Amino acid sequence: MTEKEYNDCVNLYADNVYRFIVKNLRHEEDARDVVQTAFEKLWRSRDEVDNGKCKSFLFTVAYNCMIDHLRKVKRVYLKEEFREEARISDRPHNNTRQILERALAKLSETQRSLVLLKDYEGYSYGEIGQIMNLSESQVKVYLHRARLQLKDYIVKVENVI
Repeated sequence: MTEKEYNDCVNLYADNVYRFIVKNLRHEEDARDVVQTAFEKLWRSRDEVDNGKCKSFLFTVAYNCMIDHLRKVKRVYLKEEFREEARISDRPHNNTRQILERALAKLSETQRSLVLLKDYEGYSYGEIGQIMNLSESQVKVYLHRARLQLKDYIVKVENVI
């Protein structure tokens, strides 16, 4: 991979990788650190990485860096005194984006990553398997289970009202 190809890779995939990582970590500064580390590793390995596979390599490295980060840093989140659902607001109560974010938050890290890679980023099962070090059949099974959990959460009336 040449320097120009690396720069093209940064321009093409930086936003996608950041979006994927920040949705999983739900912490912008940590997500920036993980993405920066992933691009740094791509830069160091640019001689071994084929330009056609830079996207897959980048997402794989970013995913692994995210998992490493989660293992190293266990953040303690304090519960707010009042739940967000209990607050009075002028907005409609059935905000679809918030419902989806809460549903995604209920999934495990692996399931959330699978859903984000497949449904948000549009990767194929094979590509996801390479990124997450799973077989294609494992990806399909885990993704199916994750979607069932999302469906079960979303169809419950108490979760959307």
